[in-house]
Amino acid sequence: METREAAWLNTTGDGLPSLNASANGPWQVLQAFYSRTPGTQQTQCYVWAGEIADNRVANIRIRTTYQVTLDLHWPVRQTTSPLAEQEQQNFKNAVELLLQRIRGPVNDKSHGGAFLSAGEVPRQPGVHVQFEHPSVTIPADKELRATVTYFVDDFEIND
Repeated sequence: METREAAWLNTTGDGLPSLNASANGPWQVLQAFYSRTPGTQQTQCYVWAGEIADNRVANIRIRTTYQVTLDLHWPVRQTTSPLAEQEQQNFKNAVELLLQRIRGPVNDKSHGGAFLSAGEVPRQPGVHVQFEHPSVTIPADKELRATVTYFVDDFEIND
């Protein structure tokens, strides 16, 4: 699941915002799973499954639902005003672009056919963003952090 979702987030040229820095997006690292040695002073977005649940939708059919968790890291190189405030705005702008891509194009909530549905799974909450407070993360780690969670339904299997 993580690699399929990371591929969707790295997609370009489809009318949605490009997220990867190589395509003029805000994220320098945009990948499934954490690196063994995460980059420093890079904008980073890691995709992982926070939860996996099998749902029996019919006598022999199972639909797996994944909770997608995006772990976001945004470096703040200068912690003095107004640069710290500008980095907070840049981070919020990057998150907004990420949300546009998660929501997908009109009439396609499958993330390019990778899932049955994504970001709008029935019986699950929609997309949720939790920002960590800058007064804690900037002095401690010189970065801003947030976690984005949403659900995807995978294709059904017979069991």
